[in-house]
Amino acid sequence: MSDSAKSHHLNPHGKGDKTHASDFSYVGIDAILEQMRRKAMKQGFELNIMVVGQSGLGKSTLMNTLFKSKVSRKSVLPDPEERIPKTIEIKSISHDIEEKGVRMKLTVIDTPGFGDQINNENCWQPIMKFINDQYEAYLQEEININRKKRIPDSRVHCCIYFIPPTGHCLRPLDLEFMRRLSKVVNIVPVIAKADTLTLEERDHFKQTIREELRANGIDVYPQKEFDEDSDDRMINDKIREMIPFAVVGSDQEYQVNGKRILGRKTKWGTIEVENIGHCEFAYLRDLLIRTHMQNIKDITGSIHYETYRVRRLNESNILFTAHPPEHPTPGTKQSQTYNLFTCTNPHCGDWEEDLNSNF
Repeated sequence: MSDSAKSHHLNPHGKGDKTHASDFSYVGIDAILEQMRRKAMKQGFELNIMVVGQSGLGKSTLMNTLFKSKVSRKSVLPDPEERIPKTIEIKSISHDIEEKGVRMKLTVIDTPGFGDQINNENCWQPIMKFINDQYEAYLQEEININRKKRIPDSRVHCCIYFIPPTGHCLRPLDLEFMRRLSKVVNIVPVIAKADTLTLEERDHFKQTIREELRANGIDVYPQKEFDEDSDDRMINDKIREMIPFAVVGSDQEYQVNGKRILGRKTKWGTIEVENIGHCEFAYLRDLLIRTHMQNIKDITGSIHYETYRVRRLNESNILFTAHPPEHPTPGTKQSQTYNLFTCTNPHCGDWEEDLNSNF
């Protein structure tokens, strides 16, 4: 083999490695970053966002504004009698989005009917059940003997909770929902249609909400206990000081100072959605997509899902101990298949309430 052939054979990394050609101390460990990037580009990403709030708060519009496309459909119910669903419905819409070669499967989970009834007692239960059902589906895929190479992830990574812009305080419904759901999913509260408040009213409302969350022991994302180091703590402290985000959504474009912007045109001027002087939409977008998306998914997998998984495995162990399988008679062959999660206890399905009562 010629010297030139040997050189080509031993240098498969490309022209970027010429700077290290004479550096005999260089191993090339940093190349793993490029390997991970290529693999991630091939696989793409998944993000599942749930939006919760009463009708008329602009949930669909905000999601469309976040992803610059029609990822969430506005409800069209022509019959006045059907305008308010009798029960909470769970609707999921999935989209494949691509930007600069990066592909992402986005799933938006809407909850029409939440908070719209005269009696909203226990209206969070269908949402809690949906979130736990996704954990259960993921767990069943994990425990299969012949598992898929890549398990489809339908777990809810983040729940955006829309607070009505009353300017006063949180409703009991808001507090009860966030208290219960913050234990099983990452909650990001936002003040919807913040342009209906003056800047002074908005700041006072945000401060009131933070105090009420603290007083009721409600830990929304980003949770302090999951800060990994001092740098994370410093960044996340700034975010926690802004929560809840006062947002305005719009899918209408207007011409302002020679630029096309998303906004809401009023008699007094145009409210620019991405202008941080007008609202905090840009901060919310950065948190969900540009800076903390992977962290949100990591906490879902390593904290919320793990808590569910441990609980289910403990349940199955208790049942297995209480009802051990019969041993086959010596000298005979017997084939048995056990389902770890077949529960005959009528109270097993109520573990969410027990779990929440322990916090």
